[in-house]
Amino acid sequence: MFKTLLVLIVGCLPSLFSLWIIRKAQLGTRMRIRQAANTFTPRHRAGQQPRHLEHDRYYLEGVGYLIGDISCKYNARSGYVRCAVNPSGPCQGCRFYESKEVSCRENSI
Repeated sequence: MFKTLLVLIVGCLPSLFSLWIIRKAQLGTRMRIRQAANTFTPRHRAGQQPRHLEHDRYYLEGVGYLIGDISCKYNARSGYVRCAVNPSGPCQGCRFYESKEVSCRENSI
C-alpha cells in the first residue's frame, strides 16, 4: 500500500511542477502586458478626444464621426485615425494628399 501511494505521488510531481511553472510564466506575461499598456496609454480621460482631433472632427450622416479630409484617397473614414500615411495629421498641406476618384458604386451608398 505504501509503495503504491509513493509511486502515485512521484508520478504526479512532474505534472504539478509543470503547472506551477506555466502559472508563474502566465502571471509574468500578464504583468508585462499591463505595464506596457500603462506606459503607452494616452494621458487623456476616457471618452475625451485628444486636442489635435477636436478641430477637424465632424459628423457625416450615415457614417458617424470622422476626422481629416474625406476627399483624400488615403482618408481612413474613422473617428480615430486620419489616414494610413499621415495618421496624426494635419491634413492641410499634406504632401501625400491625392484626390479620391468618385465611382458609381460610392454614389449609390
